[in-house]
Amino acid sequence: MCEKYYINTELRILSRNINNYFINYGNRKKIEKMTGSGGWIISYIVENSHRDIFQRDLEKEFDITRSTASKNVDLLVENGFITREPVDYDARLKKLVLTEKAKEVFKIMRSDRAGLETQMLEGFSDEEKKQLRNFLKRIAANLDVKEDI
Repeated sequence: MCEKYYINTELRILSRNINNYFINYGNRKKIEKMTGSGGWIISYIVENSHRDIFQRDLEKEFDITRSTASKNVDLLVENGFITREPVDYDARLKKLVLTEKAKEVFKIMRSDRAGLETQMLEGFSDEEKKQLRNFLKRIAANLDVKEDI
């Protein structure tokens, strides 16, 4: 019997295993009211701390709609992880600024992600890691279909 191979099934399993890793092995209990999306947003703001970050940057980086970005930012503000602050060069814009609470949470998340990365890529050569990253980027690009408006 010929088995049909679906990469999307393998990716779904991988995604579930990543989520389970954080639930079972990470410091989840120390990070109250933090969603997965919120963690990625906080990480993005930290990694780009050399410049002002706005909601539109999140929309572009994570390829999400304005309403999805707004809901995520609203939740982060509500839970005390970020603030919206005006910039002096454009009254319409509000930059996203991390609170001390978010900075502490980021330290915990960074540790958890490093452990996950180490465990996921155990036994992979540097060349295999590079190939995997390129394959995943190509898959994402293949699925990046923009609607005609």
